[in-house]
Amino acid sequence: MKERILTGWDFQRTVFAVMGIFIIVQSILDEQWFGLFFGTYFASMGVFRFGCGAGNCYGGTYYKEAQNISSVKLPSEDILFEEIKNK
Repeated sequence: MKERILTGWDFQRTVFAVMGIFIIVQSILDEQWFGLFFGTYFASMGVFRFGCGAGNCYGGTYYKEAQNISSVKLPSEDILFEEIKNK
């Protein structure tokens, strides 16, 4: 948990944490207690790196390895196209 909080900070994660804290502070100053839920949600998305706001909707990081273009098999036969004209 400590590693998850301290590593992997990027611009989007920082913005969510800062905006969440800002919403919490404004909610307390304006006595709008319902805003604490929104601020807590956004701040926790930034701090704990979960949710779609952090770039990984399922809680884990998913990396797909790039395929080498030479390993992609193309069809060996020619593709025929037919022209369609509007009336």
